[in-house]
Amino acid sequence: MPPAPLRLLAVLAHPDDETLGLGGTLARYASEGVETYLVTATHGQSGRYKEHKLGDAEHPGRERLAEIREAELRAAAAVLGIGEVDLLGYMDGRLDEADPIEVTARIAHQIRRIRPQVVLTFGMDGGYGHPDHVAICQLATAATVLAAAPGLPEAGEPHAVSKLYYMAWPQAAMAAYQEAFKKLTSVVDGVEREAHPWLEWQLSARIDTRAWWPQVWQAVQCHDSQVANFAKLGSLSPEGHEGLWGTGPFYRVFSTVNGSRALEDDLFAELR
Repeated sequence: MPPAPLRLLAVLAHPDDETLGLGGTLARYASEGVETYLVTATHGQSGRYKEHKLGDAEHPGRERLAEIREAELRAAAAVLGIGEVDLLGYMDGRLDEADPIEVTARIAHQIRRIRPQVVLTFGMDGGYGHPDHVAICQLATAATVLAAAPGLPEAGEPHAVSKLYYMAWPQAAMAAYQEAFKKLTSVVDGVEREAHPWLEWQLSARIDTRAWWPQVWQAVQCHDSQVANFAKLGSLSPEGHEGLWGTGPFYRVFSTVNGSRALEDDLFAELR
């Protein structure tokens, strides 16, 4: 039998997470012929519309913003070479309030259907403590376990993911994001959560994506409703863009095919 095609699945919370968090990595692997897939848990419908907050007269409202952001997501995915996008339809900002058994089962169903060797998601810190990012980390991690277990017959044949990775921004990447965007914080229950970089020794993989930064920048611009929040990006030099999108740092949560502390330069190491 011919070997199974290489497949990568990203499981994320909002439209634009795929571009800002994983754009270079997704574009690189798509260009190499890896089948890339994306599951996004919400439509980002509680966010800003350009510079307007939800409730402002100029804001189109949750329902219309959901439609706008889905279209933007699909346009960005096409630029990055993502082959398939699925949205789960949960409420933006309230993913941690969704039924965890239901959400986990739905993600497990996608894993069984797609049958990826590699799954990517947020780290347990949610990048900067965003509750939806924290939630999708927990839900996607549970789903990789559930997808491999017997049972859940309505979700298809079990499938064991070979490698699960979390996004892991070290100091240099975090500093570049802070400079290009703003101080990365999330206020939850009246408490400000601040981004903290991963330590270099915690990284399991560092993927070279320097050649793909023009694609990432093109994908960023697809998210027009959010571009007002990314205004500084327009004045970045090519070197600045490369600094932002030129590397994909990851923490390997588990692997059934390799180990050791050696830094990987390929998420499909030992799978090709």
